[in-house]
Amino acid sequence: MLLTLEKVEALAPDQSSLDAARKLLKAGSWPVVASNGSGLIWGECQGSGATPYRVVVSEGDAGYKCTCPSRKFPCKHSLALMWIRVEGKRAFVDAPVPAWVSDWLGRRRGAGTGEAGDSKEEKAKASIAATTSNIAQVESDPKAEARSAALRERNRLEREESILNGLDDVDVWISDQVDRGLAGFAAQATQACRVIAQRMVDAKVSGLATRLESMPARLFSLPESARPAAALEELGLIHLMAQAYRRQEGLPAALKADVRRAIGWAMTRDALLADESATRVRGAWRVVAAISEVQPDRLRRLETWLWLEGLPEGRPDAPRFAALIDFVPVATGAASGGYSVGDRIEAELVFYPSAMPLRAQILQSLSGAQASEAPLELPEQTLDDAYKSYERALCKQPWLGAWPFSIRNARVRRHETQLFLCDGGEGSNVALPLQPSQFADASPLLALAKLDAVGLWDGYRLNLCWAQTELGRWVNA
Repeated sequence: MLLTLEKVEALAPDQSSLDAARKLLKAGSWPVVASNGSGLIWGECQGSGATPYRVVVSEGDAGYKCTCPSRKFPCKHSLALMWIRVEGKRAFVDAPVPAWVSDWLGRRRGAGTGEAGDSKEEKAKASIAATTSNIAQVESDPKAEARSAALRERNRLEREESILNGLDDVDVWISDQVDRGLAGFAAQATQACRVIAQRMVDAKVSGLATRLESMPARLFSLPESARPAAALEELGLIHLMAQAYRRQEGLPAALKADVRRAIGWAMTRDALLADESATRVRGAWRVVAAISEVQPDRLRRLETWLWLEGLPEGRPDAPRFAALIDFVPVATGAASGGYSVGDRIEAELVFYPSAMPLRAQILQSLSGAQASEAPLELPEQTLDDAYKSYERALCKQPWLGAWPFSIRNARVRRHETQLFLCDGGEGSNVALPLQPSQFADASPLLALAKLDAVGLWDGYRLNLCWAQTELGRWVNA
């Protein structure tokens, strides 16, 4: 059957889904829409997260799939893609079927979602015409907008006051831990951090709450002898963040943005795109790492790390690495982002304001992601040079977190049950320990005399993400 507006209405689970789908019809929401010319359409829809949602629809039977975590089927993205196709106001580029669409086709069972009315459950009739009138009504109420703006400002001021009170509490808590002595802090850190983290949640200091609640796990990942010094460093950084927040008006704009984000203030995608000073970089990006991690707040943190293939002309200082970060509830079951390691993406990225720009959003996809086996053309850089770049970054942004770097002509060496990344040449004084969890997967690299690598250094351990060797590419499983 061919898609029609009546079919889209019949598929919609409720009126609110159609209302939400209508808001996604503008071209800017869809950097990529394509077709294979045989009844299969797909696209990438830019949502509030860093990674676009991938949507595919089979026109013949109205089968669909979207990578978003929605529990409505079809979701607003699937409905919007069908709607765009039916209206015919946007051309769908003829393109080869990408791997993620082929994978969906291979895993499909049955003919798709079925005809409208197959469901045994009754549902209210959704109407496309109703979405037009509802939106027009909302847009024609400037008084409501003014009231909403005033309410948002009042809420902001109340949160600022709550945050400052919470920071006072965390300073007292840190003093108490130091007075008790940090030699035994790790042993009782789980309970102590949970209590103060809950206080930070109540005070709306969500960034510090997450950092505090995850602190015990970071400490216990280290050798026992290193934990007291690491605890002192962690508490010192939290105190520094609190002090920086109190004095934020005297900080450079980029560092002020870092401080507010670390404390828990979020910058919306719309605000980021409206920031004319935000760094924008257009080029070919390669996915070098895809990390999925469950946080104590029951959100799954999805990190996609990108490497820029070649610097833009006239911009030698453009960021070479970018991190796309999304958060999804653990309950949704989503365990990965939309890209796989090795994918190549032609896109323009916009970076969040920062003293050391790393986190970014995709502003515009110039082409869909394509799997690539091509090697990375990494610049000449020793491990010594890479570590010095980390130290310089730390001076500009002390609570940096994971820092990416690339090195050439390195090698992996072993001491007892610990693997290290070292310079392949002689005379280097730097050897970075790899994550213990990588011991089994990275051990085959011991047999190689040299390799080119990309990794994430957190100040304690290196997460080796990508290694290019004479035998081929190794990636972190």
